[in-house]
Amino acid sequence: QVQLVESGGGSVQAGGSLRLSCAASGYTGSNYCMAWFRQAPGKEREGVAVIGSDGSASHADPVKDRFTISKDNAKNTLYLEMNSLKPEDTAMYYCAADRRPCWFFGPRRWYWYEYGYWGQGTQVTVSS
Repeated sequence: QVQLVESGGGSVQAGGSLRLSCAASGYTGSNYCMAWFRQAPGKEREGVAVIGSDGSASHADPVKDRFTISKDNAKNTLYLEMNSLKPEDTAMYYCAADRRPCWFFGPRRWYWYEYGYWGQGTQVTVSS
């Protein structure tokens, strides 16, 4: 049973930084596609960043050049480094994973319903 546990959320002022972590356990194989999603109140869950088993990463336009997704395979941990935070980044942030490789999804890798495993979420609040 795959388990994902996020941590690192909190409250910061605009322009600040946070680093989210997602500890993964219970999966075998090396082809998992992993991602960060976020959901603000009243809005649909949206993809923030995706990383493949080979380390290739993609970032959504709203966070490009400010957020960086990475992973440490030895620690089975996924990260999201968030810099220059804006009030519009306020949301619950979720770690997601799927057994299928990212290349399998193509553009669907940005759709939350393609992922089979989810963490419980960690809240990020950015004040102006």
